[in-house]
Amino acid sequence: MASAPQLSAVDALATSGVALLTDAASLELFAHDVYERGADLVAVAQPADTAELSRIVCAATSQGMAIIPRGGGMSYTGGLIAPERGALLIDTGKMDRVLDINETDMTVTVEAGCSWAKLYETLKPKGLRTPFWGTLSGLVATVGGAMSQNGAFWGSGRHGSAVQSCISLEVVLADGIVVNTGAAHMRPVGPDLTGLFLGDCGAFGVKATVTLRLVREAAAHGFASFTFKLRDDVLAAITEISHADIATECFGFDPSLNAIRMQRDSIGSDAKALVGMMKAQGSIFKALKEGAKVVAAGRNFIDDAQFSLHILTEGRNQPAAEADLATAKNICGSLGGVEIENTIPKIIRANPFGPLNSMLGPGGQRWVPIHGVVAHSKAATCYAAIEALFEAECEAMKAHGIFSGTLLAAVGGAGIIIEPCLYWPDATNPVHEATVESSHFAKLPTLPANPEALAVTKRIKQRLVDLFHEYDAGHFQIGRAYRYRDGLDPAADALLQAIKAQLDPQTRMNPGVLGL
Repeated sequence: MASAPQLSAVDALATSGVALLTDAASLELFAHDVYERGADLVAVAQPADTAELSRIVCAATSQGMAIIPRGGGMSYTGGLIAPERGALLIDTGKMDRVLDINETDMTVTVEAGCSWAKLYETLKPKGLRTPFWGTLSGLVATVGGAMSQNGAFWGSGRHGSAVQSCISLEVVLADGIVVNTGAAHMRPVGPDLTGLFLGDCGAFGVKATVTLRLVREAAAHGFASFTFKLRDDVLAAITEISHADIATECFGFDPSLNAIRMQRDSIGSDAKALVGMMKAQGSIFKALKEGAKVVAAGRNFIDDAQFSLHILTEGRNQPAAEADLATAKNICGSLGGVEIENTIPKIIRANPFGPLNSMLGPGGQRWVPIHGVVAHSKAATCYAAIEALFEAECEAMKAHGIFSGTLLAAVGGAGIIIEPCLYWPDATNPVHEATVESSHFAKLPTLPANPEALAVTKRIKQRLVDLFHEYDAGHFQIGRAYRYRDGLDPAADALLQAIKAQLDPQTRMNPGVLGL
């Protein structure tokens, strides 16, 4: 049962006209992230705008209630679930407007609950986009969520992570005050106040609006795919391509994740998506030709025992895109890469924000990724240590039906993402049921709860977190999973705690994230 002050705050919000969810099904859904369940919530508030968000935060924290901010809910590191009973979760999903597109200053301002897919589609007719323009979960994942959690993928090879495209924010602090962190056209002006709230997982405040830089959408694209026999060669290729600054996206899969993807993807939907993209570029003949190539290539063009690497380039014209691609091809060839059909990068680019069916394995297994952004100089030794860890856990994983696959990706100016993904047989949770396409979900086996497999998975997950810490890896969506404060020197840690104490003296803003 919620305490009297908590009920009083909820009642006051309800009578003020704020949209509140208190039914059992909603509270159960919002108590989960992709990976686990948090403590019971008192209610879910759905503010309509910044003013309403401010009133909600003030009403809750003034009575000692914890606030848990939530964007699209695609996190798996505990950053949007409550650590203790009685919290109020704020779902920003109703704050999804694109507020201003300034084509002269090349900026766009959105409410925090706007999805990356909606922002992309809104800007597309104008031939514009943001430098970083979304995560692979961008159909649901929000701009505000990415500012709080950070993230990578679309545009990351050249433009870095999500927060690097941000100019300024409106943030609601623990007392309900709305702070504008900087100028609307440049960052920073003086000390970087915007940066203070980026990647904070909501520990310092709730994002209300976000202003991002704009760039012109590319007029031409290049695509290439390669296989590599050796781990160190594919890592070296990613490093050299990053240093050359020639790819907007550069990502790959280990042999296990290649096999998982080939089981899961649909050739028919791939061909349809690609034809749609090519038609949009004005070439019906080329569209049909490319669609036919996808079907002809099928799902067997990658050797089961090899790594894959996929490269996307862009330019103002086709010769420019092809010139960058030629450089990437030369790099891959010099490191033992063998060129294969470029189906995968074309398909992903044709449907950048596809359905989120990959949050379950091909046999309905549960999924959790554990990632680190590793310096180029440490990537090979870190990956070797990960492989040694999996070798040591091999028997336990086999005994419980657990398997893994690893994603690799370049993050411009930062290093290489190494992201082992664990799959284990277990029952789904409400987030899966609400997010995975119903037609896809219906085809998957219904698996029973499996606490033994989950316990082994949790142990391996923590070992991976600790291993990444040993290699000084950085992380997106730190949440409550990664060892952020352990990597700070004492003076920096003291400063972090002082900022928290100043902005949130009662520790009511997403308590526990960042280790605070």
